[in-house]
Amino acid sequence: MHRRHPEIDPQLLSETDEQRELRTVLRDFFTETSGPEDVRKHLATPRGYDEALWSRLAREIGVHGLAIPEEYGGSGYTFAELAVAMEESGRTLYCAPLLPTVVLAAHALLHCEDRQACERYLPRIADGTLTATVAGFHDDGSRVSAEREAAGWVLRGAEDFVLDGSDADLIVVRAHTPDGVRLFSCEPDDGTCLRTPHRVLDETRRQARVEFRGALATPVGEADPLAATLDAGRAALAAEQVGGSGHALDATVEFVAQRYQFGRPIGSFQAVKHRLADVLVALEAARSASSYATACLAVASPQLAVAASAAAVVCSEAFRLATAEYVQLHGGIGFTWEHPAHLYVRRARSSEVLFGTADRHRARLAGLIGVAGPSAA
Repeated sequence: MHRRHPEIDPQLLSETDEQRELRTVLRDFFTETSGPEDVRKHLATPRGYDEALWSRLAREIGVHGLAIPEEYGGSGYTFAELAVAMEESGRTLYCAPLLPTVVLAAHALLHCEDRQACERYLPRIADGTLTATVAGFHDDGSRVSAEREAAGWVLRGAEDFVLDGSDADLIVVRAHTPDGVRLFSCEPDDGTCLRTPHRVLDETRRQARVEFRGALATPVGEADPLAATLDAGRAALAAEQVGGSGHALDATVEFVAQRYQFGRPIGSFQAVKHRLADVLVALEAARSASSYATACLAVASPQLAVAASAAAVVCSEAFRLATAEYVQLHGGIGFTWEHPAHLYVRRARSSEVLFGTADRHRARLAGLIGVAGPSAA
């Protein structure tokens, strides 16, 4: 039977004046600093992004600390403000590690109930001096074990496709111990942590294989923040996908209004109008799903798991459709490497499997709302 929970306050689904102002500032910032040529240029650098811009985003605008409590050096806002930043970063494919650092690692630390670890790492995340990621945070279990030795706790094992795994200053690791799964913080060094970058479809979001070979680690709290961290990642990714979809639609509408064929703009053709209308409908559904997941996360609602998986399905499908039309309605130019459309297609394809495929989320939703069946197990 479906379990009913208290409804989310409708006001939480609408942007506040502060959030609208933040969106305006961020849109101007990302438009100026993260255009398609900037993205391509940054991808060729060792870290894959402009470190000076990363610092500006943290210090001048305060994005990194939006959802971090003031006691840990943040601004003390909620995830709703951070979601605005994720959406605007998604519009321009900002390629710095916001998702692994500001969302995944920060939320894992906040949910681990370890004040000392939060005091050590969160202020540095908030001011942009520390990049971080997580490993072992997936539904099929961690592949890393932790053992206590004379020098302290050490990690052994490997995790694949770790976001920003080749460069992150801190890795928050879920590892198996004789007493069960625990959380550890690891500041990797070359001698005990082999990090191998992968060549992935979406080069704007770097991933790597991380092998722990006796890497020193520090236990972090007693709670296992797996579900909370993954759902925070799903909500953040949904907001990012809405931003990418919005760009794809806006760019395509602008193009079809300027491209003439048979003496008239191709955007005046009924078939083109229908295709763009379908994208708009999908985008509005995605925006609603993302807003609901954001509101649930902002107030720690028990509905978060359902909202996050629903947003993962709806926003992934909207982004896939929007980017497909982005390419096709631009005609021949949309299929070239010189056009930015392919960057958005790559981001869309990689994002839709990042925290589980749509089918896995549908199965999870079936289990959460009490639908019986083998796929919901």
